[in-house]
Amino acid sequence: MLVGRASERALFQTIIDSSDLPFCVVSIYGPGGVGKTTLVREFARMCEATGIATGYIDGRGVEPTPEGFERALSAAMPGFNDADVDGAARQVLVIDTYETMEGLDGWLRDVFLPRLSARSLVVLSGRNPLSSAWLSDPGWQPLLRTIALRNLSPDDSRAYLAQRAVPEALYQQALDFTHGHPLALSLIADVLTRAGSSFAEGLPFSADLTPDVVHSLLERLIDADPDERHRAVLETCALVRSTDESLLAHMLRDDGEGESTDKDAHALFEWLRGLSFVESSAQGLFPHDVAREALLADLRWRNRDRYVELHRRARTFYAQRLKSATGQNQQRLLYDAIFLHRDSAVIRTAFTWQESQSAYPDAPRPSDSAAIRSMVAAHEGEESATLAAHWLEREPEATVVFRDLARPDADPVGFFTLLTLPDDFNPDTEPDPAAAAVVRYLRRTAPLRPGEVARYLRFWMARESYQNPSPVQSLIIVHALRQFLLKSRLAFTFFACADPEIWAPVFNYVEIPPVPDAEFETGGKTYGVYGQDWRALPAAAWLARLFDREVAAGAMSDMPPRGEAPLIVLSEPEFAASVRDAWRGFYRPDGLNGNPLLRSKLVVSRAGETSDTTARAETLKHLLLEGATALKESPRDARGYRALHRTYIQPAPTQEQAADALDLPFNTYRRHLGEGIDAVTRQLWLVEIGTG
Repeated sequence: MLVGRASERALFQTIIDSSDLPFCVVSIYGPGGVGKTTLVREFARMCEATGIATGYIDGRGVEPTPEGFERALSAAMPGFNDADVDGAARQVLVIDTYETMEGLDGWLRDVFLPRLSARSLVVLSGRNPLSSAWLSDPGWQPLLRTIALRNLSPDDSRAYLAQRAVPEALYQQALDFTHGHPLALSLIADVLTRAGSSFAEGLPFSADLTPDVVHSLLERLIDADPDERHRAVLETCALVRSTDESLLAHMLRDDGEGESTDKDAHALFEWLRGLSFVESSAQGLFPHDVAREALLADLRWRNRDRYVELHRRARTFYAQRLKSATGQNQQRLLYDAIFLHRDSAVIRTAFTWQESQSAYPDAPRPSDSAAIRSMVAAHEGEESATLAAHWLEREPEATVVFRDLARPDADPVGFFTLLTLPDDFNPDTEPDPAAAAVVRYLRRTAPLRPGEVARYLRFWMARESYQNPSPVQSLIIVHALRQFLLKSRLAFTFFACADPEIWAPVFNYVEIPPVPDAEFETGGKTYGVYGQDWRALPAAAWLARLFDREVAAGAMSDMPPRGEAPLIVLSEPEFAASVRDAWRGFYRPDGLNGNPLLRSKLVVSRAGETSDTTARAETLKHLLLEGATALKESPRDARGYRALHRTYIQPAPTQEQAADALDLPFNTYRRHLGEGIDAVTRQLWLVEIGTG
């Protein structure tokens, strides 16, 4: 049951009760673990209880194309109307984890939403505020309501702890430790349930604990369970993109090989499903992002060999499934396998490995020919453009274009041409020097046998960024890799690179060597080529080496220093109380030490993440001064500035003397001081939540 969020629920009730919708889009945003999903599910429940047709979509399970979204919508809410259908009945669509659907944002705003009936409300819930394209559009401004979701207030936090039967004696310690972070409060309740009375006796909120709240609580949650298999289940869930029962059974085997017959897998899967920080999707179970990072960081620090072994088991599972998978299932498995490499420094800097993108693959249309030729000419010159047109006409199936999700009828935003070169290919009659060079290289060094083929990623580029790392370029590589997997009797692959030096670290990382003999010249420019002989290094062995390299090079790359303080996400009442405390300690030695604002987004974004306590305290002082000084410009607020100035900035010995210096009755002075503090607090709060 939802606790707190009174203003948000009151807004929902207003929407439900109104005869005409006051707006058609509600945007709810806030950091991980703040309770967005709980809130929007409560709204959906309120709507359903009053007979309003309601659908719920989790953005993590949506294929990042308009068609994929339409399929998800049909599954979640088959009767969702658009403007062409009778829209007499009100309907509500909730789209959760909207940050994972960034690539669809423009299409949803410009194409999907405008076609809905006036009786349709869409709720977007994600980590980030809506883009400036929403906020700066005069047409959307009156139709949009935004809610910045923060931690629970102290009163609501106490109510939640009471609901979870936490001993009242621990309330204040819990609030001081979590600052009302809903996920952390939930984990405290879970730990108490598992640890019993010994939890209170163990002083779990003592000051010497690491300030990483979620990490500390998860550590206790895991340690409270003596069964090592439950620990392995949590570690598996943190490592992989999503966990289903078959993957879990495979991971729990002692050797991690073959099909598992583990009879405990079902029971352990159900246990995992019941944890408060584990969520579910169409693909399986996954932990909250904050919990995932805490679990993985702890595993790598505590038992790196265990991390390596689990990594090996996961990639073995994906490699086995990829052999027989097809279509969308193959693509999902490919993204699952790529997810294991998200921490590699080389891969992270060269690619944007995200399943949700701003473009989608498509077959070329006749109208694309001029756009492709223009794209190649802009980056490589007219001679290359002529060759790209040659292949598009000769082997149209070899070219895949990528279209903007928001503008699917516009020119492509990128493309690739993946040639298939059979054993009887004749280089002497081939106008493309690139294809001729690789065929001659093969005949000299590694001849194709009857039925074998070589595949050549001859052209690949994003319209704006060419072959440089970008979301479109990353999508090109992923889909080209998928095409490699689909080809039977594949003997060799080649990759043409306009700037081979840029890509050298990546190809070196994935163990695909340069092929100097296959270099070629077009339009006065020499292109480098990388290649791999899959007969000498089978794909399974290559994948094994690749995954081994990832755990060797990147296993510890993102582990945060133990004891480093994370950001605190304060509720609005706690934020206001902290501002008041900051004013009181403004000029006292160490008067700001311990103030929660020192770990707020407001201060850290100004001072820098690596700043120490002293630097952050000085930053907080400057922010308070800036806020107070801004009041001088307003006739209405100037009296608040004068009260702040005499009380804290250049303080009188006592507040009574400050009132005398301002020639005000004491009660009037106190009112002006409160107005000044409130005005500065409002300014800083807007900056903290990202709207100031």
